[in-house]
Amino acid sequence: MEYTIISATNRKDSNTLKIARAYQDILKDKGIESQLLNLEGLNVLDRNPELEKVEKKYLIPASKFIFILPEYNGSYPGILKALMDNSDIRSAWWGKKALLTGVSVGRAGNLRGMEHLTGVLHYLKVSVHHNKLPISVVDKLLDQQGHLSDEPTVMAVKKQLEEFISF
Repeated sequence: MEYTIISATNRKDSNTLKIARAYQDILKDKGIESQLLNLEGLNVLDRNPELEKVEKKYLIPASKFIFILPEYNGSYPGILKALMDNSDIRSAWWGKKALLTGVSVGRAGNLRGMEHLTGVLHYLKVSVHHNKLPISVVDKLLDQQGHLSDEPTVMAVKKQLEEFISF
């Protein structure tokens, strides 16, 4: 299995990327290698050589995706939608599996955004794992070095990943 974790924002130094790195570290502790796709600074607004390079390295080889989704205006970031809209959907998405985690500084953990993305992923013929984890008040769950330090949240992530590995 090839895993790609997508930090679904192009904001610099985001909490989303910090959580994505925590997922990558937990997978590594389980003996599973993964790639981390950071959308920061990428031009995916049209089909171009940069997007094609991203497809070849991160999307096409993956059989499983882990989306870390920040809440943007009650949904997920447009940069992620542009990535999907401009990619070769058959080779990048069809027949693959996805895990969704929402992050927000508010109290809902981007529940609505995860549901919006679920609809899009189903359209792209991606099977979405049932355990969608909302991580609320994410800024309070990270230590000064930006590591996920809240033990109940770490345990929830580990359980979610264990389920996804066997999905």
